[in-house]
Amino acid sequence: MDFSTIIAILDSALRLMTPLLLACLAGLYSERAGVFDIGLEGKMLMAAFTSASVAYVTGNVWLGLLAGIAGSLMLSLIHGLASITFRGNQLISGVAINFLAAGLTVLLGQKIFGLSGRTPSLEGGARFNAITLPFADSLRDVPVIGPIYSELISGHTILVYVAVLCVPLTWWVLYRTRFGLRLRAVGENPASVDTAGVSVTRMRYAAVAICGVLCGIAGAYLATGISAGFVKDMTAGRGYIALAALIFAKWRPWPALFATLLFGLMEAVSNRFPNLDLGFVTVPSMFMNALPYILTVIILAGFVGRAIPPRAGGEPYVKER
Repeated sequence: MDFSTIIAILDSALRLMTPLLLACLAGLYSERAGVFDIGLEGKMLMAAFTSASVAYVTGNVWLGLLAGIAGSLMLSLIHGLASITFRGNQLISGVAINFLAAGLTVLLGQKIFGLSGRTPSLEGGARFNAITLPFADSLRDVPVIGPIYSELISGHTILVYVAVLCVPLTWWVLYRTRFGLRLRAVGENPASVDTAGVSVTRMRYAAVAICGVLCGIAGAYLATGISAGFVKDMTAGRGYIALAALIFAKWRPWPALFATLLFGLMEAVSNRFPNLDLGFVTVPSMFMNALPYILTVIILAGFVGRAIPPRAGGEPYVKER
């Protein structure tokens, strides 16, 4: 395997990591506040559909992005009402959101476009285009550094850079601001936060809303960044993989970056080598395509017992009178 092939695989891994990273950070905010959310998959799917639909109709990808965020926020509000206001089971609410999004996107897609649940292909201003960073062309021929900068770092859509910048931003918000301190406290001991005069309900709704925004960006990236439109079930389990990465990262932002990069790398390798020839044996394409999901099972089996979630996670808060 030569250097250019390694750069190409890492470049693909960054692109494939982006929706996983955004969804992982979305789950981090929600679960740090004590609201478990396995509905990341459904939110991303709804965001992908609404962003692709609006981008196609208007020809403006930024309006599509806003529509994707709005679609995801709508489902976040439903999850918030079910799990925070009405104190329902958070896991069941998340599953219901996934089923709702899976059915509703196909139904609306068929009703609006008549293309078996998908949207027409996006072109021009309806898609996010790659950004060439300064000096990328002039540094291209410099050994080692040139290809890394011009091919690996440069040439991505703006949402890839937004996703990576969200990692230090999330770290700063959670560990260096009053809002982050309260958010983490709500997930660990909501009664003490309530005693201090901070609204547990308001903090949890804020976390669920941030989760909706990040899932909206992730879904919009899938439909208008990686792909050129929406197709049925295009999230392909990425919401669940993001949850596995979140557990692997132990609910921390920097480890979440490396965990999602690992999953992105596995998918990039499976795309690059459909049939991997190891010399003594050829790994079939079906196994290569299943690599990210196999890794998900291994991580969940090995780390669920060791990773300790927020103590108040999954439990509705009942104010003492």
